[in-house]
Formats: sequence, C-alpha cells, structure tokens
Amino acid sequence: MITPRSLRLHVGFFGRTNAGKSSLINALSNREVAVVSNYAGTTTDPVFSDIELLGLPVTLVDTAGVDDESSLGEKRLKRTMEVLNRVDLAVIVVDALKGVSDYEIKLAKILKSEGIGFVVALNKSDIAENLEEVKEEVSSKLEIQKNRVIPVSALKRIGLEKLVDRMLRIAPDFDDSQFLDGIVEEGDLIYLNIPIDLGAPKGRLIYPQVQAIRNILDLKATCVVVKERELKWVFETLGKPKMVITDSHAFTKAAADTPEDVMLTSFSILEARFRTGNLAKLVEGVLEVENLKDGDRVLVAEACTHHPSPDDIGRVKIPRWIRNIAGNIEFDHVMGGAFPSDLSKYKLIIHCGACTLTRRHMMYRIKLAEKAGVKITNYGLVIAYVHGILPRAIEMFPEAMKVWNKVKG
Repeated sequence: MITPRSLRLHVGFFGRTNAGKSSLINALSNREVAVVSNYAGTTTDPVFSDIELLGLPVTLVDTAGVDDESSLGEKRLKRTMEVLNRVDLAVIVVDALKGVSDYEIKLAKILKSEGIGFVVALNKSDIAENLEEVKEEVSSKLEIQKNRVIPVSALKRIGLEKLVDRMLRIAPDFDDSQFLDGIVEEGDLIYLNIPIDLGAPKGRLIYPQVQAIRNILDLKATCVVVKERELKWVFETLGKPKMVITDSHAFTKAAADTPEDVMLTSFSILEARFRTGNLAKLVEGVLEVENLKDGDRVLVAEACTHHPSPDDIGRVKIPRWIRNIAGNIEFDHVMGGAFPSDLSKYKLIIHCGACTLTRRHMMYRIKLAEKAGVKITNYGLVIAYVHGILPRAIEMFPEAMKVWNKVKG
C-alpha cells in the first residue's frame, strides 16, 4: 500500500520568486512535478509531490515566492504561509547570485518561532563567485550554523545528496507505530468491527482501519475483521478477545455485543490520540457538551472531502444527538483544508479523526482553538458520550480517564 500523505514527512520549499524552488523539487523527485518558468510567479497554489528519500516517505511542497508583488501576490503569499502549519521541515531556497534579503530573514524568524527546523539550499552555486563568502553571509544573517547552508545546483544536480542528508538529520522523528502503542501486545487477539454501509468507501477500507491491521500484525498480535452484524457471532465462535475496536457508526451496537470485561474503543478515538498525543484535552472538550445552551454555535470539522450521505455522521447524526441533549444549537460545517482563522463565535469544535491531516496540521488547529478559548473534541468521543459509553471507550487511557473522573467523580 502507498503511504498516505498524512503519514509522510512534509518538507516545504520557501523563498523568493525564481530562486529555483520548483527546479529543485523536480531534481529531487527525478521528474517534473512543478512547473518551471523564467517568469516570476509561475507557482501559485502549493504543489505537493510524494517521493521516497532514502526509504523515507516524504511529501515535498512547492510554494509561491514570498516576494510575489503581482496582482494575486497577496493571496499567493497567504497560501504559502498557510503551508507552514502543515510542514515538519523547511528548505529556504536562496539564489546564490542574489544572496539573502529581508524576505529570507523574516522567513527564518517565523520558522524558528514556530519550532520548524530548516536548512538553506544555496541554488545556482555552480555559477556563483566567492561561494564561501556567500555561505558565510547567509549563515550570519539567518543566524544558523554554516553547515546548514548547502550549495546546490538544481540544473546540474549538484549537491542534492548533501541537501537530503542535512534535511533528514534535522527532521523530527516520524513513526506511525504509536497508533496502538501501550494497548496491544504480542499474542493479543483483537476484533475489528467494520460496518460496510453507504458511508464506506467502495472497494477499500479507510486508513485508520488499515493502520490498525498493520500495527496489530507488526506487534505480532492477531486481528479478526468482522461487520457489525457478525460481532456477536464471532464472540460465540472464537471467544473473548483482549479488545474490540469499532467504527464510530456502530458504537452502540458494538457496546451491546461486547462483554463488559472486554475493552472497547473506536478507530476515531485511536486516531485522535495518535494525531494529537493528548486525548485528555479532547475529553475535556467533549464535557463541554453539558454546558451548551440554546443559541450556542458549534463548528463541525471534517478533514476529508467525501460527499455527505443522507445520514452523514458529521452533518446529520452528531447535530441531532447534541440537539437532543442541549436544545437549539447552531452548527457550522467545514471540510478538507478549510478551517476558520477566527473561532471566537464558537462554543465548541467537533473534529473528525483527522486521518487525512498531518499531526502538525491537527496540532495547529488545536492551537487555534486554545488561542480562541474554545474547547475542541472528536467525533468518536462525542458519539460515545451521547450514548453513555464514554468511560468504557477511554478506560484504557489513564490520562483521559483522569479528566473524566475529576469531573464525574
């Protein structure tokens, strides 16, 4: 299976127009994935390219020039800066013939403030004079070590190996094996409850389901995959597993069919734990449902862009369940990459499992919510909460249970 983009190391390429960002990405990709032109402003929207670098799944992101002063420049710059919320690592591409300007200096300061590691690709170095002096100037003005300034030539493919080596040396650890970390052990038996209904993608499983299967196999455990109507039968046939992981759509039936002494949770809750590393914070968010009152506004955020079904979980079911508890609540919905920068009008944000977002992107959304003073939670947690099974769904997560017990006693 091809590694999904959400689990790839994201590397953003930033710099002035015509510095050679697109050419460098094409050289690293060994194919033309970004349009190259002598005209400034050729790259408009960010361009994503999935490749393998020394065996590591990576997504290279080409962006518009930070000095774009065309009529669309302001919009292009906004989209370029939005990429910063997604990338794990940055490459500032500098034209060796032009050196560093205020644009690169400002960009370096932003990257440092956001905690994003970066290197400098000194492009066109094959035709630059006094290259060592240029390197010294770049490292001094950007206040970085000289060994993070790598002379390259995208045109002649010079210095690419050194650039990749330096990129991967400062890249954050990237490991998706934590999906079931601390829960599943060697020899365990796990039942995966996966409904095949109108909302299921035709001919395939959604990624959290695939991720669970792969992690279980990597841990030398065993999984049995069943549809919701077969869960009770498989208990009678094969006996009790250590845990049942269910799709959120089938949470209530799975809870009814699963004995109390068997752990039960959902793919959505596991995905939220994996993407955020802080399930406790999302449990705090779900408890905000109790404080909702008539006229409050809730944002429902879906990371993917599927066509909503007639009984869609985010647009229909969750709003209905919450209104049954809290009254006349107003709901706004966003999908895909859309997410409001101003969240002040919302009382609560309910987010999907975010399996199509990078961890950094999801953490950025949580950061926006915190800044606005708005609680944020997750589909799976909400579904478990409104059906009275939340304590059971999080009992294997001590930090999350600590939040629940503090409030509920």
